[in-house]
This record gives sequence, C-alpha cells and structure tokens, in this order.
Amino acid sequence: MIDLHMHSRFSDGTDTPEELIALAVEQGATAVALTDHDTVHGIGRFLAAAKEQGVRAISGVEVSTSSASNEMHMLGYCLAHEDAVLARQLDWIRSAREARNEEILHKLHKLGMHMSWQEVCRHAGDQVIGRPHFARAMVARGYVGSTKEAFSRYLARGCPAYARRRILTAQEAIEIIRGAGGVPVLAHPFVLQVNQLELSDLVKALRDMGLEGIEAYYPQHTADQTRYYVQLAKEYDLIPTGGSDYHGRATPDLRIGRGYGDLRVPNDIPDRLAERSA
Repeated sequence: MIDLHMHSRFSDGTDTPEELIALAVEQGATAVALTDHDTVHGIGRFLAAAKEQGVRAISGVEVSTSSASNEMHMLGYCLAHEDAVLARQLDWIRSAREARNEEILHKLHKLGMHMSWQEVCRHAGDQVIGRPHFARAMVARGYVGSTKEAFSRYLARGCPAYARRRILTAQEAIEIIRGAGGVPVLAHPFVLQVNQLELSDLVKALRDMGLEGIEAYYPQHTADQTRYYVQLAKEYDLIPTGGSDYHGRATPDLRIGRGYGDLRVPNDIPDRLAERSA
C-alpha cells in the first residue's frame, strides 16, 4: 500500500511525523511520503521514524504556486530536504503567508471586527494559519453566523477583507524542486477546474518547464478523472502519483493509504520517482 500525500503538524495536519509513520504501519502501508505545505521541517523526523519502523519513506513537499484561473499546488518528491536554496525559498513563501494574514487582520479591524491575533491562533491550533481560522474567530465573536458567511461576505476573493498573497509561479516551483534534486508533480489537478483540453495544454506547458509527474490517484478524483490523468501521464511521459492527502483530525473520513476506501496507488511509483531523481 502506497501513500505519497500526507501532512503533519509542521503544516496543517494534526499528527506528528512519528504518529503518521505509526498510523501508516497500522494501515499496512509499505511506502509513504510527507508533503507538508511549503515546509520540509518535519522530514528529518519522518525519515528517522520510518527507518525505525521498517517503512520506506520519501522526502516531499507541497508548494503553493499560481495559475491562470486558480492556485496550483506542486508536489516535490525525493528532494534533498536540507538544501539551503530550498530552505530560503520556502521561508519566503511562509513569510508571504504571514504578511497576508496581517493584512487580513488589519482589514477586519477597519470593518469593525476587533479580534486579536491570539484569538485567531487559538482557532488554528497546530495548523498553518489561514482564512478558515479567521472565519472561525469571526463566528466565535458573533460577527457572522457561520464560516460560510465569513467567506461569502468578507474573506473570499473580491470581498472587503480579502488579501492577495505573494506566490511563486509554477515554473519557479518546478525549478526549486528540481534544484534540490527532487521530482516535481502537479497535485490534485481536479481543483484547477479546467476542461480536458485546457488541462492537456497546461500539463504540456508544465512538462516543458520540467514537470515530471501528475497526481492521478486521489480520493476526490472520479474514476473517469483518474483514467484521464493516467492517460495524460502516458502521453507526456509523466509519473502518475497518488495519495490520500491525509491531515489527521482535519480529515477524519480519510485513511492513510486508502483514502475513502478505494484509493489504490500502484506499487511501482516510489521506484519510478527514485529513478527520476537519481
């Protein structure tokens, strides 16, 4: 059983790297990857715990990038997680997120919603702070009746408390991952909300930039989507990867290696990633 998409407390998951490995062993996983958002700080502990438990572990990351219509995520596998250039670039991404959060808080104050940064942090717990935590703080204060209302009235793109975040281009993310010896993979393509022709053109363009894989096996992909993504991988000589996108208590219906029960990532994928990174 393979799972190449998981998150720990170092980004927006709820489990430590060691707990993820223990859960993977419990589920019968044979190869796993930690892909925290914009950080590799948990990789060392993840690899050490996996070695102790006899599980194959792959260093990974999930980098936020921009696309024409939506935010795009780029997975990186088999990278040198202690690479200095990689560390500096990921630090830049996180600092951009922090600047965005400060701007959101300032805009909410100007709108008469006076909450403290500490309040927002309490709603985030161990997770990376983002708009959902502002929404929860707004509900707790009684400024809105639900997190959905918080987004629709204030936090969504185009609303008065929305703030844009400085973000890498897809090409920059691919170059950073490859520069650290990693294999860049387009994450969960269904979220881009483009048609098949548009996606094919995008994947071709990304392939020409150095993309080496596409996440085909994913809990929220339909069977038809999975088949199409596998087809795209064959057409453009990409590796079709997959994983559960497990976040711990934040995704209680997901199971490592199985997703909602029918996730099946081919057993040869870890070897194919290792070959591309060599």
